[in-house]
Amino acid sequence: MDTGLTLIDEKDVEKHRATAQSLVTRVVVMEDDGGRSKTALAGTGRRFVSTVSTGSVRRTREIELARTIAAVRADDPMLSIAQHTLLYRARRGLAVALAVADNFARASELESLQARNARAPLEGDAAQTYKTLLSASAYVAAFAFAAYLTQMLETDAEPVNDRQEPDFLFDTPQDALKSLVAGLDAAIAGAPDEQAMTARAKALARVAIEGLLQRKSRFSGLGAFEDAHMRLEADDFTLDGFDVAPGKKRKPLAMSFKKPNEIIGNHIAKYQAMKLAKMLMAYDFERQLNPFVELGGFLFTFIGDGAPGTGKTILIQMTAGLLNDYCQVAGVPFHYENFGVDQISSYQGKSGQNCKQFVENVLSPRAIGFGTIDDIDQVAAKRSNDRASAGQQEVSGVLMESFAGATTVVRGNCTFGMFSNHPENVDDALRQRAGARWLVDGPQTLEDYIDIFVLLAGKNHNIPLGDHDLYATQEIKRAVETAYEAHSKPQEEGLQRVYERFLNDVGEPRTLADIGAYLHMIKQAEPRFTGRAIRNITDAIKMRVMDIELPDEWFETPDLFMRKSYDEKKSMIAELRRPFTMAMVMQEINRYADSEFRYADRADETAVNNLVRDQRLRERAVREIKAMKARGAWDG
Repeated sequence: MDTGLTLIDEKDVEKHRATAQSLVTRVVVMEDDGGRSKTALAGTGRRFVSTVSTGSVRRTREIELARTIAAVRADDPMLSIAQHTLLYRARRGLAVALAVADNFARASELESLQARNARAPLEGDAAQTYKTLLSASAYVAAFAFAAYLTQMLETDAEPVNDRQEPDFLFDTPQDALKSLVAGLDAAIAGAPDEQAMTARAKALARVAIEGLLQRKSRFSGLGAFEDAHMRLEADDFTLDGFDVAPGKKRKPLAMSFKKPNEIIGNHIAKYQAMKLAKMLMAYDFERQLNPFVELGGFLFTFIGDGAPGTGKTILIQMTAGLLNDYCQVAGVPFHYENFGVDQISSYQGKSGQNCKQFVENVLSPRAIGFGTIDDIDQVAAKRSNDRASAGQQEVSGVLMESFAGATTVVRGNCTFGMFSNHPENVDDALRQRAGARWLVDGPQTLEDYIDIFVLLAGKNHNIPLGDHDLYATQEIKRAVETAYEAHSKPQEEGLQRVYERFLNDVGEPRTLADIGAYLHMIKQAEPRFTGRAIRNITDAIKMRVMDIELPDEWFETPDLFMRKSYDEKKSMIAELRRPFTMAMVMQEINRYADSEFRYADRADETAVNNLVRDQRLRERAVREIKAMKARGAWDG
C-alpha cells in the first residue's frame, strides 16, 4: 500500500457494540427461497420444488445466530470455548465492520451527504451520489466483516467447499451485515460438532469474500477504501484495501539462534549484520519510515557469497537472533522467512506467486522483517540460461521487480539477504540489485583456526590452551578496522592492474574528479560495472558514514530509543554520524569492484574448465573408437 496507516480506534468499535449484539441475537431478513419446500421428501433427503414460478416471492425469516451456535451442543446449556469464540468474533466483527464503514464515510463524500440528507431529502445528482456511496459503504462493511472472520477464526479441519454464498443486500451497511449473518447462520445450522461449525463459518467467510470481489466492478467510489491501510491493534487485525490477508496467524519463530561471539572470522559481514539489526529497530511504526532511510545508509538488500562451510547459515541465525531479541524487548512483531528451492513449482505462474507472497510477507509495514533467499543461484536463474526452468525465470523477474522496480518502496522495516556458493551464476541484473556484498570467507588466520577449534571443542577436556590469546583477534572493532584497511588496495588481480594504471596516469586520488576517473577505468575493464554499481558504492559509503555505534543501552530498555517518536530517533541518530573520507571512498570502491572481478573470474574459470573437460572427453572418445575399430567391435 502507498498510503499511511489508519488505526481503528477502540472507541469507534465500542459505539457499535449494541448494534452488533442485536444482529447476533435476532434479525429479520427477506429471502428468496426459489420455490424450495422447507421439508425434505421422505427417504430422499431432497426438497420439493414447485413447478409454479415464484421468482418474485420473498419471505421473511428470523435469524437467531446465538441460538443456532448454542444448538450445536444442545445437550449442554453452557457454550463451549469454540462456540463462545465464534459468537464473540461474529459480534466483534460486526462492530469492526460498522466502524470501517464509518471510516469510509469520513474518507469519502458520504458523511457530508448524510448530514445534508438528515436536514432535508437530497435531490438530483446529490441524491444519486448519496445512493451510490451508501451502497459502496455497505459493500465495504460486508468485506470488512468477512475479512475479519477469515483472519480471526482458526481451525485445523479440512476446508469446506460446498458453502453457498450469502444473499447479498447492499442498501445500507446494516442490511449488508444482516445478509452475511443470515448466510453464517445457514452455514453452521446442523453442524455435527464444534470443529465442523468453525470450519463452516470460515468457509462461509471465504466464499463471501470471493463473491464480493466478483461484484466489485458494480460499485463506484471505492477508491477511499481500496487505497486504505487500516489496523485494529487489540485484535491484530489488518485491512489492506481489498488485498485478502491470510487467515492463519504467524507461528512463533523456531530457529537455533547464534550469538556474535560464536562466529569466528567473517569480520566485516558479522559487523554489518550487527549494525543492520540495530538499524532496523530504528523503524517508526506510526510514521512507517526509518530515519536511516532518510539520513542514508539503510541496507535494503545484500548478497553474501563464500565457499560451502564458511558460515553463511550461522550468519543468518545470528542476524535473526539479534532481531528477535530486540523485537521482544521493544514488544513489536518480528517476521523471518526464507525462500528456497522447495517453493519452485512445476505449475506455470505458481513459482512467481510464491515468491511474490514471500516478498509481501517480509515487506509488511506492521512488523520488522528479515527475508533470506538461500542458494539464490539455484532458486533464480540467469535470463540467458535456456536450461533453467520457467519457475526459476519467474522468481528472477519477481525479485528484480521487488528489489529495485518502479513500485518498490523502501520503508526501512525489513531487509532481504541473498546467499550463494556460486554468485557468478546469478543474473547480473539481480546481483547488482544487492546494495552490499558480504564476503563470507570463514576463518582465515592462524588465530582464527585456534579460536574456532577451542570454541567448538567445548570445555570437557584438560588440554592446555598454549601460547595464544584466546579470541583477541575476534575483538570486533579491531578486526573490522583491519579488514577495511585491507581494501585500501584491490585484492583481485584484474582490479589490481586497473589500480596500477590509474596511479600511473592520475596518481593518488585527491578530488571527486579523480574518483570518477578511477570508476571509468574500472568500467572499461569490466563492462558489468554500471550505474547501479556506482549507486551501490555510494550507498555503502553512506552506510560507513552512518557506521555509528548505537549504544547497546538503547536496545535494552525500549523507552530509551525504540519507543521514541520518529523525529526524536532521527535527531539522536543524526548527532552520531560523521563525514566520509577519501580512504572510506576508495575502500568501498575496491570492496565492490573486487566482488565484480571475482565473480567474472569465477565465471570465466568455470567456462574454461567446461571447455577443457569437453575436449578431454572428445579425445578419450576418439581413442576408444580407434580401439573398438581395431578389435572389430565398432559398427558405426
